[in-house]
Amino acid sequence: MSTERPLPRIDGSVRRVVVVGASLAGLRAAEALRDSGFDGRLTLVGEEAEFPYDRPPLSKQVLLGEAAAHDAGLPAHRPVDAEWRLGVRAAGVDPLHRQVLLADGDRLPYDRLLIATGTRARPWPVPEEAALDGVLTLRTAQDAAGLVARLDAGPRRVLVIGAGFTGSEIASACRERGLGVTVVERGPAPLVGALGGVLGKFAAEVQRAHGVDLRCGVTVTALEGSRGRLVGARLSDGSRVAADIAVVCLGAVRNTEWLDGSGLAAGPRGVACDAGCRAFDMYGIVTDEVFVAGDVARFPHPLFGYQMLSLEHWGNAVAQAEVAAHNMVSPGPRRRPHLTVPAFWSAQFGLNIKSVGVPTYSDRVVIAQGSPEEGRMVAVYGYRGRVTAAVAVNRAKWLEHYLRMIETAAPFPPPPGAADRSGEPVPVPSDVPDPRLLSHGPTVALTGHHPDRHITVVRAE
Repeated sequence: MSTERPLPRIDGSVRRVVVVGASLAGLRAAEALRDSGFDGRLTLVGEEAEFPYDRPPLSKQVLLGEAAAHDAGLPAHRPVDAEWRLGVRAAGVDPLHRQVLLADGDRLPYDRLLIATGTRARPWPVPEEAALDGVLTLRTAQDAAGLVARLDAGPRRVLVIGAGFTGSEIASACRERGLGVTVVERGPAPLVGALGGVLGKFAAEVQRAHGVDLRCGVTVTALEGSRGRLVGARLSDGSRVAADIAVVCLGAVRNTEWLDGSGLAAGPRGVACDAGCRAFDMYGIVTDEVFVAGDVARFPHPLFGYQMLSLEHWGNAVAQAEVAAHNMVSPGPRRRPHLTVPAFWSAQFGLNIKSVGVPTYSDRVVIAQGSPEEGRMVAVYGYRGRVTAAVAVNRAKWLEHYLRMIETAAPFPPPPGAADRSGEPVPVPSDVPDPRLLSHGPTVALTGHHPDRHITVVRAE
């Protein structure tokens, strides 16, 4: 007869949890905490005054007038019975006394802290030019409401600086509204930072076919104003663009500055954590009280060489928040890793683009189904002989098949089998950016070495 006592489901010593970041990851973590049985004190801190809302529609349905910016609230899956500290910024962490310092002078004690502060839009780097009337960014509901009002006024031309996903979606909305739009992209093509050269070339052709004045391989050297209003921009090739509005889409800045002096491994790429979402300190020692989730997190993934991934994906924020919440209140042996395969989607220029895996973790790509000419295809990416990602354009039903290939480290190129292909497609270089360089385009940033061995693990049933 066994005398072993069963492991408790919840760590009873955890009575106070503070979540800094009241957006998607923060809300889903709070809900997961209550679902797990945590009945202690729960506090959510958010710099914005609004309750959590959904950000992806801001550059899609909201810009098209199909939804109002302030009607994009996230549905609550369950009551969280939390104290909401909205409209107040977190100013620091005192890990020794386990306290979060707020900008209004309050201190919030915690047994567990979840950092879910996400990102903000990278501003135009010249303050005097950024202050011109008509120079905008798009990240918050307030940003979206302001941009919609400007577009409703019928500007003569909109300048979009940066052709990542946000910039491309804004350009798409402008063209659907019948507005003239110029897109300036420092890379060789739109979306190249996220999807590589093959699909980048396809995206460039699509944008031009929809009437976008696309300028690649150049940068904006100055924004020009008259009487405090934007009138145009000078480009690095010597040309000039007249515009009433400039939307700056130079990527995201991870909100980590408030952690300066905390001793945590926090910096421009995010807050480093282990696969269980526990934050590292500046010496690489894992903490037991501080956890990280969402866009601000950097975490290792076994399918991608244990490189540190920073993801700006909706699905990752949800999945990682649930893992972090579980591990915050669970005894050590009950903790679990965050191993979800990254996935994202975008709607632009009549295309439904969906991805699984990490396209930038690749050296080769093959169009496994369909073709760029017909505007429907699946591009499969590989690294050193195994499948690492797949991107579907108007062909999303096949992604589950390729997800399984990624999870099982299936060989690349994938075997033939698609009914619409004759012969075996030939892989070509994926032409992805150097992972050591910061770029405004990707929704995934990888840092670390490229492994020499294959990984064969994966789905936990």
